[in-house]
Amino acid sequence: MLFLSVIKKVFIMADQKRFEAQTQNVPTGGEDKDYRHLVRIMNTDLKGNKQILYSLPYIKGVGLMFANAVCRKAKIDIHKKTGYLTDAEVKSIEEVMTNPARAGIPLWMFDRRKDYDTGVDQHLISGALEFAHDNDIKRMKKTKSYKGLRHQWGLPLRGQRTKSNFRKNKGKGSLGVIKKKIKSGKV
Repeated sequence: MLFLSVIKKVFIMADQKRFEAQTQNVPTGGEDKDYRHLVRIMNTDLKGNKQILYSLPYIKGVGLMFANAVCRKAKIDIHKKTGYLTDAEVKSIEEVMTNPARAGIPLWMFDRRKDYDTGVDQHLISGALEFAHDNDIKRMKKTKSYKGLRHQWGLPLRGQRTKSNFRKNKGKGSLGVIKKKIKSGKV
């Protein structure tokens, strides 16, 4: 019984330490002057109450793996709240995101390897990613490739069946057989 009570105390102490560590970075009603509710990184507003690892994926083109790599290369603790980042840390994050190859992030993490136009490995973020995606679709439509034609027709590209899904009208008169009305009178 003595052994069980000692184990119980150890678990209680560990829970207390964990709770203190979690509440250490939580803002206390605006009393902390270093805390910012919104942090702007790469033209995107990020919530200050989230950890930096989980707030970076709100930027278009940044996933969890890439966010982890960026934080590691920028030498920022991934558990740090976004609202407590200094301006120098924000600048280092933006620097790593704009030039991930120079920072040492592996090429397999990039979202645009061997670009069609330039042949360069790069990682596009936010507006540049949307622009490149639109240009890819326009190029496919112009060359009349299979994917381009499917984009033009508004149909799925990747081999899905279209008998029951991807219907435009969804039951507004274009489905099934319509019976003809019988004329009244002699037959």
